[in-house]
Amino acid sequence: MLKKLFKKYFTDALSHMAMGLFCSLILGLIIGQIAKIPGMDFLNFIADALSADSPLTGACIGAAIAYGMGCAPLVILSSVVSGAVGYGFGGPVGAYLAVILGSEIGMLVSKKTPIDIIITPLVTIITGGLFAKYCCSPINDFMMYLGSVINNATTLSPFLMGITVSVLVGCALTLPISSVAICVMLGIDGLAAGAATAGCCAQMIGFAVISYKDNGVGGLLSQGLGTSMLQIGNIARNPAIWIAPTLTAAILGPVSTMLLGMTNNALGAGMGTAGLVGPLATYATMAEAAESTSILITKIIGLYFVAPALLSLSINMLITKLGWIKPGDMKLNQ
Repeated sequence: MLKKLFKKYFTDALSHMAMGLFCSLILGLIIGQIAKIPGMDFLNFIADALSADSPLTGACIGAAIAYGMGCAPLVILSSVVSGAVGYGFGGPVGAYLAVILGSEIGMLVSKKTPIDIIITPLVTIITGGLFAKYCCSPINDFMMYLGSVINNATTLSPFLMGITVSVLVGCALTLPISSVAICVMLGIDGLAAGAATAGCCAQMIGFAVISYKDNGVGGLLSQGLGTSMLQIGNIARNPAIWIAPTLTAAILGPVSTMLLGMTNNALGAGMGTAGLVGPLATYATMAEAAESTSILITKIIGLYFVAPALLSLSINMLITKLGWIKPGDMKLNQ
């Protein structure tokens, strides 16, 4: 019972919430960067529509979560409104909670009355909306407080927190939960977000390169620019394959916080190299204060692509020599 509830409300809901975030806030970030290219400024209106203040973000989160929970069509459409209202009162956390409560209550009455087209949306929206108004704001404030504790702790103790944040967020990205949703709900930013990005990149680039012999170019691209979550089945069969990317994350976390001083925002923190969102968000965050654009780009390429590849390959070669990993252990079912 508990396993099913965890899967539904945490694994499935957060994973689909990440899809909603990608189709709104994250895509807005990417389009905003494209719009800065000379001659591409005509895209600014889309970037503005998908900004952090836009209710479209909450609407996308609402539809995505309700769909991921297997709700009826009317409940999914009504959750667009619940998500937008929840986002207005409590940010991403508010949207997440308002949609879960509203959609569950909505499903209780769905297809139970002759006037389902009125009752189901009414119940879903009112339930989610009232919860958003009276409960979501303090919950969001608490999540933001936790995030600020993490951010401040990373600033005060960049070595230990660099390792901790990098490893935990990186592992969350590979697990079937959403690292980006967690980072956004906590409001991770600054050095902590930089360490989180390094950890996510270590997982994605790490798995992409160490599994190249098993998966070829297709696997390299699907993991390096898609997600390392593709390896979760293989990790369950042989956890040793996770050692190289995770140790790489532990090494690069402090490098990010102490040596390079990399920062990022919450959106980029949990994305890694997926769609190049992590590197793009890092550039957007640091470009204005950077002394040299070329140096910043070199740091991004070195920390997020080159270092994870080299470190993961080196560590994985040692583990393979120890006999802990054999050919085919990281083969994807393509």
